Amino acid sequence: MSADSTNTETGNESRIIGDKGGLEQDLSQMESESSRHFAVSLLFKEKTALPDNETLLNILKKHLGAVTGMSYSENMAAFSADKYKVLFDGKSELAPQLVLMKCTEIDEPLLDDVSATQLWDCPESDTILDECQFRIVATDMLSSVLDYHQHAKMLVEYIEALMEAFPTCEAVLFDNSMKMHSRESIINCDLPDDFKFINLGVNVRFFQLQGTDDFIVDSLGMSLLGLPDVQYHFHGMNVNAVVNHAYTLLSYLFDNGCVIESGDTFDGVNESGDITGDVQWLLNYEDSLIQPVREVLDVDTGIYASGDR
Repeated sequence: MSADSTNTETGNESRIIGDKGGLEQDLSQMESESSRHFAVSLLFKEKTALPDNETLLNILKKHLGAVTGMSYSENMAAFSADKYKVLFDGKSELAPQLVLMKCTEIDEPLLDDVSATQLWDCPESDTILDECQFRIVATDMLSSVLDYHQHAKMLVEYIEALMEAFPTCEAVLFDNSMKMHSRESIINCDLPDDFKFINLGVNVRFFQLQGTDDFIVDSLGMSLLGLPDVQYHFHGMNVNAVVNHAYTLLSYLFDNGCVIESGDTFDGVNESGDITGDVQWLLNYEDSLIQPVREVLDVDTGIYASGDR
């Protein structure tokens, strides 16, 4: 499926089905540079002040190790994550910065129509979005110089610290992937540390092409680490088996980096839904079928594949 045939096959007028009905595919919507910058919205039912500087600093140190306060006011707080200092341009050490903005009222929807159908990891999302009218935005800065494993580790520690600092936070919405987690699901997560970032910040989405038996599973959020998202266009397979395969492939990319080239193969799924080396699926880098348009690692599911490849 080349970039040209992808656009011909779907087009800007094609429709997809999320869990709330028909939606427009918009292949003019490109992934922005902001996808490389971390930001989350902490959602609240009531307006919430930032904890005092000392409290924030102690909680961040508990989760992130060495942390230094940089600035603090009722409008913004900033800290440097000193444990993650790296040598920049071979000259000076640079520490990523963690920033919290004051609580503000949400004056427009946080999600577009497509993103609103893909909150699989937060079954209570409709209630949360309806009841939570305030948010605190948390970001990081100067983190692009980090090794992506270290970047992911720091962000997970940051999120866990925020859950302690803001006990009335109902949920967290990740701006890069539009994935939502309740506070409880974050603090109760017992996954291995290496998998926590993918669980928290990478959204595996699921769509059906309207009027067909074709399905699309893709991921959104890996670009924050400089890694590719994945995509499947298929029919005749159990969707849960494909979603499970997507998380397996994403974990492989996280463990090994960008080692896959177009034309490589990866263990596929057999008729029982198990991942096995007896089935090999072809991988190629192509433009995504669903917005935002970005380069993804497309997985050819063999006899189950849809579209022109």
